[in-house]
Amino acid sequence: MVEKAPYKVIKKIDKIEIRNYPKMILVSVKDFHDNDAFNLLFNYISGNNTSQSKISMTAPVITSEKIPMTAPVFSQKNSMAFVMPSSYTESTIPKPKNKDVKIEIKPKKKVAVLRFSGHTSDNKTDKRIAELLSALKDNKIKTKGEPFLMRYNSPFAPGFIRRNEVAIEIF
Repeated sequence: MVEKAPYKVIKKIDKIEIRNYPKMILVSVKDFHDNDAFNLLFNYISGNNTSQSKISMTAPVITSEKIPMTAPVFSQKNSMAFVMPSSYTESTIPKPKNKDVKIEIKPKKKVAVLRFSGHTSDNKTDKRIAELLSALKDNKIKTKGEPFLMRYNSPFAPGFIRRNEVAIEIF
C-alpha cells in the first residue's frame, strides 16, 4: 500500500472538503512537461540522490494547473511534486543530485478540495477547478495561491478507479 499524505477533514460543503494538512516535505521540479517532470522525480526516489537511497512512492503526485480564464491569474508555472514519506525529516531527506530537483518544506495549511475520478485531461481538470472556485466564491471563502491537481494512482490504473483532486489553499 502506498503511503498517502495525511490530512484532517474539518468541514464539508456539498462535494467540497476543507482539510488541514500538516507540514510536509516535497521533492519538486518546475517548468517541465508532465512526463519529463515525473521521470526526474522518479529518478530521485529511485536512487539519484546523495545517499543513493531508494525512497518509497507516496500519493498524491501534485501538479500545478493553469487557472481558468474566469479566475484571477496568480501563476502559470508548471510544477510537479512528490510528497516524501513521513519517515523523513528536513535533516534526513537525501539531497538530489540533479540541480532541477528541489526539496521543499511546506508549512501546515488549510486547503479546499474537490474529488473526481477518471483521466485528467486539461479540459476536465479546468472544469473541476472552475467548479471548486465557484463553490468557494458562493460560500465567501477566500483563496490563496493557485489551484493544483493531486493524482493518487499509477498512470496505468484504469480511469474508473483513479482518484484525482483539484485543490487550492484557503484562508
